[in-house]
Amino acid sequence: MRTIKQIHKAEFRPIADLITYSPLPSRSLDMIDPFLFLNHHGPQVYPPDNNGLPFGPHPHRGMETVTYILDGDISHKDSGGGESVITAGGIQWMTAGRGLIHAEVSSSRFLKEGGRMEILQLWINLPSGLKMTEPRYIGKQKDDIPVVALDSGNLTVQLVAGELEGVFGGFETLTPVFLSVIKSEKGGKYELPVPSENNIFYYVVSGKVSVNGTAIDKLNLIEFNNDGETLSLELNENTTIILGHAKPFSEPVVARGPFVMNTLQEIQEAYDDYQKGKFGGWEN
Repeated sequence: MRTIKQIHKAEFRPIADLITYSPLPSRSLDMIDPFLFLNHHGPQVYPPDNNGLPFGPHPHRGMETVTYILDGDISHKDSGGGESVITAGGIQWMTAGRGLIHAEVSSSRFLKEGGRMEILQLWINLPSGLKMTEPRYIGKQKDDIPVVALDSGNLTVQLVAGELEGVFGGFETLTPVFLSVIKSEKGGKYELPVPSENNIFYYVVSGKVSVNGTAIDKLNLIEFNNDGETLSLELNENTTIILGHAKPFSEPVVARGPFVMNTLQEIQEAYDDYQKGKFGGWEN
């Protein structure tokens, strides 16, 4: 059974009027290779005629973003031609690769009507051999992503990537990674097999969990040791967690703003290429 190495409390880092908690990176944890970054926006309620999400056009290179729309919506547009509005329960997977520009804002309907909003964005690293891969974007609505019921239905697993109980996730990935959103309304248990060499990403979005007899509240990221091949899941009532695992790349990581590469020289090249327009054009 996997044991806990450390519990990391998400740090409160609001962005203008957007409630934001950041469990990774934090003052106590830089990354869980290959998981780089997580921002948890909300939950909050926007009034009618609001300004919505503040993430206008900006570049990325060398990593992937996985965006969970738990409530509200996101209107996505990128310089590679990707465009969609994904609503509650849906997920966006964007491979920045060699570079692109994208914007993540609220839909015109949400701006006019307002409503509840809760969104998480996870950054996953790309290995050196894939950092300059062709960019791509896939957005899927809730009904297009498989759900697996466990513990007689007490736990539901929205299977984003990877395989569980013979079911494959909604997204095909460039590197082997398991990603899921696990929920329980009444409380449930399950023992998940995880290779000992894989690092686990385990974030409590809401509610409370029990891990090896330790009760852990929402807004906490659990860091595990690599000392077993089973992860015991025990969720309390009305609990949601983001759970992933993957084999670490064990490569140098140099992150500067929106770029994640292996060397400082590659970071400078990313800035130079962006300024030269090599990430594609942008039209409002």
